[in-house]
Amino acid sequence: MSGTVRIGISGWTYAPWRKVFYPEGLRQKDELEYAASKMTSIEINGSFYSLQRPESYQAWRERTPDGFVFAVKGGRFITHMKKLADVDAPLANFFASGPLALGEKLGPVLWQLPPTLGFDAERLENFFDRLPRTTTAAAALGGRHDERVAGRSYLDVIAEQEIRHAVEVRHDSFLAPEFLSVLREHGIGLVVADTAGKWPLIREVTADFAYVRLHGDTELYASGYSDAALDEWAALMRGWAEGGADVYAYFDNDMKVRAPFDAMGLIERLADLGPWRPG
Repeated sequence: MSGTVRIGISGWTYAPWRKVFYPEGLRQKDELEYAASKMTSIEINGSFYSLQRPESYQAWRERTPDGFVFAVKGGRFITHMKKLADVDAPLANFFASGPLALGEKLGPVLWQLPPTLGFDAERLENFFDRLPRTTTAAAALGGRHDERVAGRSYLDVIAEQEIRHAVEVRHDSFLAPEFLSVLREHGIGLVVADTAGKWPLIREVTADFAYVRLHGDTELYASGYSDAALDEWAALMRGWAEGGADVYAYFDNDMKVRAPFDAMGLIERLADLGPWRPG
């Protein structure tokens, strides 16, 4: 049985997109609803910079169609400041801050590691062992939050489901074969990240899903993808999906308003494997 391919964008609130991707006159509060009508998934990036509020997650859930899925980017306090160590309280705060309010629309959680953090099997395994693998486990973990989310936590389980986790790496030491073995052993997805050659690009599937981030193939965060490049990525993702893996792919080349159009181009190429054909 083939997996499902979901394709979208990293974030949706970008001023340069207005009057280019977003129609003139569209209210800013309606931009998510419009973007969700063109995509089958969106990556939430604000959660990387700070703990969001349950009300925000609830609004995002309500403003997107049935069957839509969000990926949620894990907090940089965990990945970049704590560097995955001594993170019991930060993890509890993150999962208490509102992701569970997405309900059945909660997709994979992305953990992007900083370029200064090299491969350390023990550090990774200790972190992976702390990650909740179901929404019920996430609620239990969130219940151990500290004062940072006191009075503003959300711990209800709307939908009992699996939580998938993916890791994006930015240090060449992760090219070690042992890294892939650690991911597979713990059921963690590897982020296949196209970064215009700046950071490692490892085209491997290490779990029951694939996670792709397309930051630009010739200019980081800026360059668009040619038809030939989209064809190549579509073929790769089709192979993964036909092998049984679900696929999540997000374009992050937003500086020149390429991301939404590239996403729609890739959706068209893989429409038969998507959950639906966006309008």
